Amino acid sequence: MSVEAFGATKVLIIADDPLARAGLAALLATAPHVAVTGQGGSEADLDVLLSAFLPDVVLWDLGWTPADPLTRLGEFVEAHATPVVALLAVDSLASAVQAAGARGLLTRTSNAGQMAAALDAVVQGLLVFDETLLATPALAPIPNDLIEPLSGRELEVLRHLAEGLSNKEIARALAISENTIKFHVNAILGKLGAQSRTEAVVRATRAGLILL
Repeated sequence: MSVEAFGATKVLIIADDPLARAGLAALLATAPHVAVTGQGGSEADLDVLLSAFLPDVVLWDLGWTPADPLTRLGEFVEAHATPVVALLAVDSLASAVQAAGARGLLTRTSNAGQMAAALDAVVQGLLVFDETLLATPALAPIPNDLIEPLSGRELEVLRHLAEGLSNKEIARALAISENTIKFHVNAILGKLGAQSRTEAVVRATRAGLILL
């Protein structure tokens, strides 16, 4: 698909292996409504890549030895609002990639349709996780009878977390203070036994508390 295609989701591919970058670009070229605007390695100046290619979303292949790319991913997410869909070769790293802030987790064997759907979804503010990754021990669902019930307000906050809103944005949407939102978020994490906002959303989804 042409980069200029109307309405296409603009994607920046990050992968340290040039062959992986080329392969992903070729794969996504077959997907409708997706346009690969640029490519680069994780050690590149990502600020320059963002400015040059103006992507809606980043597709980040963590490769087979993801320690350094994972660190770069965390730094990128902390500094930029552009959402990231990460491709994993090893499912045991799913929890660490979640904690780094990726909004989508897929396996490296995902097909073009799966990748395109995930890329579109995270651009819309959703979280997307391959079920095979959710089935790993680190992300296993907790039984419903072990979940301390969430209050009505906490469920409201949780739904906004699932949409990717910040504490300030949730406070504005619910017309309450940001400090109160922080209190509710901490309570949600504690009740769900989650270490991060992303993990809380995943656990709540697997437990049927919210639907993505």
